[in-house]
This record gives sequence, C-alpha cells and structure tokens, in this order.
Amino acid sequence: MIVSLIVAMDQENGIGYQGRLPWHLSSDLRRFKSLTMGHHLIMGRKTYQSIGKPLPGRVMIVVSKNLLYRENGCIIVHTIDDGLRFARENGEDEVFIIGGGQIFRKTLPRADRIYLTLVHATTAADVFFPSINQAEWIEIQSIFQPARQGDDFDHSFIVLHRQAPAN
Repeated sequence: MIVSLIVAMDQENGIGYQGRLPWHLSSDLRRFKSLTMGHHLIMGRKTYQSIGKPLPGRVMIVVSKNLLYRENGCIIVHTIDDGLRFARENGEDEVFIIGGGQIFRKTLPRADRIYLTLVHATTAADVFFPSINQAEWIEIQSIFQPARQGDDFDHSFIVLHRQAPAN
C-alpha cells in the first residue's frame, strides 16, 4: 500500500491558522477531491473537525487519543498504525494522510509520495508542515497554476516520490 501525504503549504511551510486553511484555492480543492476520491483518508481529530463532516466517496479515518471520541460516518482509531492497518486490511492501494501538523510529522518518515500544493505566498500560520529532506525525495511533477477565480494566490502542484534507499 502506498502511503501518500497530501498537503497545501505556503513558502514558509505554513499549513493552518486558527483551525482553518490560511487561504482559499478552489483549484486545489478540486485536485484534492480528484486525487482522494474512492480512497481512505487518515487525519487527526482537529483536522476532521475543521472539515466538519465526512467527505463523500472516501473513508474517513480519524486518529484521536480520546477513547470516547465518536463521529458518525468516520472510523475512529487511536494510533496512526491502527489507521494504516485498517486501510490495508480493507484493500486500500494508496492511503492519503491529510493532516494536521502532528500527523504529518509522524507519517513523513514512512511516506512514499507527497502531493504538495505550494502556495506562492507567506501567510499567517500557526501550524506547519515538517521540513522535507530534499535528498530523500525526487520531484516527478511540477505544474504552475496562476490564481484564477476562487484562488487567493498563485500556486504549484508538485508530486514528490521518495527515492529508493541507497544500496
């Protein structure tokens, strides 16, 4: 099973501000839907609460330390490993990690792929994506997107693959 991180971040690795995205990018939301449709999504509780509802056509796996936490339409797990195991056991071929910051930090070392939307701006942020060791990754795609109607900023869609370990 491929473990993919999907994230939009600004030029300073900012990914969130006060529980929300610090921008609106309609084209990124369309890309997110297209890439994740039909797949399992793993996220932290705060990320789920910022979305506010299960996303149609996807299996929402929410990681929460709270053993009593429940959310209709979601699979609740207590560790990232439990979420990955659930996805694998249910036939997933590519699971998407969608945040937040703590979940990204814990899963970056095990990720095979990163779907990155690089926002060409610096925004107010209080949650950040961890630094990527460029030596471990190869960029296989980069598409510049000028801001269109519904987009606050220019941005680039980038796909990174983890390089095979050296022999």
